Amino acid sequence: MRQKSGTAKLILCIILLGLLWSCTSKPKFKGKIGMTCMDLTNPFFKLIANLMEEEAAKYGYEIVALSGDQDPAKQNNQLSDFVAQSYDAIFLNPVDSKSAGEGVKKAYAAGIPVFTFDVQVTDEEANKLIISHIGSDNYQGGWLAGESMMKATGDKGKIAIVNLPEVTSCILRVDGFKDYLKEHNSSLQIVTELSGKGNRNDAYAVTTDILQAHPAIVGIFAINDPSALGAYAAVKKANKLDQITLVGFDASPAGKQAVFEKKLYDSPQQFPRKMAKGTVEAFIKYLEGEDLPKNNFIRCAHYYYDDSVSDPSRVKEQW
Repeated sequence: MRQKSGTAKLILCIILLGLLWSCTSKPKFKGKIGMTCMDLTNPFFKLIANLMEEEAAKYGYEIVALSGDQDPAKQNNQLSDFVAQSYDAIFLNPVDSKSAGEGVKKAYAAGIPVFTFDVQVTDEEANKLIISHIGSDNYQGGWLAGESMMKATGDKGKIAIVNLPEVTSCILRVDGFKDYLKEHNSSLQIVTELSGKGNRNDAYAVTTDILQAHPAIVGIFAINDPSALGAYAAVKKANKLDQITLVGFDASPAGKQAVFEKKLYDSPQQFPRKMAKGTVEAFIKYLEGEDLPKNNFIRCAHYYYDDSVSDPSRVKEQW
């Protein structure tokens, strides 16, 4: 009888200790942070949203992540809702770098700090109101893409760019790409630039048009992996895989696999995990009164076939 009683007491103690640990380990709820991005169906932004949720929870904050669905008006309405509900902060990835300024100004007027990630706001007045921007060094990444294009083509021939001119990050990638060619006295000739709207279907369509207008091109730089893979499908259909080198951008799971399969020559790598964690950390430092840099740029890295071969993240389909 004593043995059963002792066992019961031991079990009770374990349960009480577990409850105590549970109560003490979970941070006290402090508030909500509104996050809105271009498109949550994009794995890049879905990963960032999930990591922001995990990181913010460590400090007692809940992330409410919304998709702008590539609609500037919808995103500004989301920003207005965050303001109306008195959120503690806003993490913004603009659908349109210019028009997002409207929502930033409303947040500032309400005393809500705004942090941008991945894409910057170009409205000059609104940009001054942003606490800090955390994102890839897209210009430097474009520089890497230019280096790869010169290397892969032997620096000879005509090339094309599939861009996304509404978004600062993509503008910077193209600027870096062009400046690398210029700085290195490249003989490559950029014959056209068309928007693939950042997705496979539109990139496929514009690349098809490019190939019809410029059948002799030897290379295509696409501003992200979905665009690059859409371009690849068009090049394959035109039976020009032996003629045309494709360079993407992101080193997304699909992009890494495409490099491994030698569909893409390079996909300069972004680090969304650093971006997500860095944005939350910037908010916490802001609360603690620390001075923050206006821009925190994360350098990109080449992602070649040799990198893909022994990359466990490619096998696990991870960023």
